[in-house]
Amino acid sequence: MAPVPISPINVGHIDDVQELRKTKPTTIPERFVRGMDERPTLATALSPTPANMPIVDFSKLAKGNTAEIQAEISKLAAACEEWGFFQVINHEIELNLLESIEKLGREFFMLPLEEKQKYPMAPGTVQGYGQAFVFSEDQKLDWCNMFALGIVPDYVRNPSLWPKKPAKFSETVEVYSREVRKLCKNLLKYIALGLSLKEDAFEKLFGLAVQAIRMNYYPPCSRPDLVLGLSPHSDGSALTVLQQAKGSTVGLQILKDKTWVPLQPIPNALVINIGDTIEVLTNGKYKSVEHRAVANKEKDRLSIVTFYAPSYDVELGPMAEFVNENSPCQYRRYNHGEYSKHYVTNKLQGKKTLEFAKIQGNNSN
Repeated sequence: MAPVPISPINVGHIDDVQELRKTKPTTIPERFVRGMDERPTLATALSPTPANMPIVDFSKLAKGNTAEIQAEISKLAAACEEWGFFQVINHEIELNLLESIEKLGREFFMLPLEEKQKYPMAPGTVQGYGQAFVFSEDQKLDWCNMFALGIVPDYVRNPSLWPKKPAKFSETVEVYSREVRKLCKNLLKYIALGLSLKEDAFEKLFGLAVQAIRMNYYPPCSRPDLVLGLSPHSDGSALTVLQQAKGSTVGLQILKDKTWVPLQPIPNALVINIGDTIEVLTNGKYKSVEHRAVANKEKDRLSIVTFYAPSYDVELGPMAEFVNENSPCQYRRYNHGEYSKHYVTNKLQGKKTLEFAKIQGNNSN
């Protein structure tokens, strides 16, 4: 029998990291303390971003001359293939909108616990306030509070979870999500062109794309060397868009060449990463990349994440363009809704959830 999913909300206030932080514990509760093999090496979190971390200038894609567009598409393709992550500058989303969503996100997390608990993340779900991906009493918890909402299509929304406070929170999320959706559609167009596909290849395949937003709040932690802000995982989406709040500490790390590499935020840039869906569709040419978040001793951190994925009724598998004698089919065909359900009902554990789609005996990853 499968373990019954639980939520920290159900376990009690002791597992809410902001409430814990208020008590200023001298020791970290055992529920958060990671095994030696999982603990972060915090020295790496302070090192600068490698010079070759990809930066894509969206304005050159959208408004450049033919040579600039081609050069930027090539840069984007290399970023997807070699890193699975890149930062986008000049993305055409108004900076005051980015500031507004950050401000309101922070205000939400600063509300009294009783107010936030009006929007609880139910067991086995990923919407509302709490911690997702928690399935047993002995599972280690992340040093993070989350608030998530389904956005598109309408049937993924849960109106009872849209908060009344702070004022304008919900309407700002709506406007922000529309702008990020536009960016995702455009990026997928250029990613398709970089793969020598028709520009609407992904849009046609995805149907009415599913979109969700999640805000992650990481309070300071007296022993950041013992905890993880967010467990290592790849995303089940096609694309993920990450906004790191202005002045954020370095928290995001990506697994590059078996080393955890910190990602230094660029002011006003958005971080984009390839999800499991694109890995499957490209038959592993572009791979989703494991990433995690670490905590900081002195400063808190807020991030706002958008997940963009195919419609739940779409059947997915490697596209014919990426399967040949030299690159045999690595993934089976499956229903994306089934994969999404599988993803949200398993704990974050590296790229383990992608085994759902792997053809047995294929260990190329």
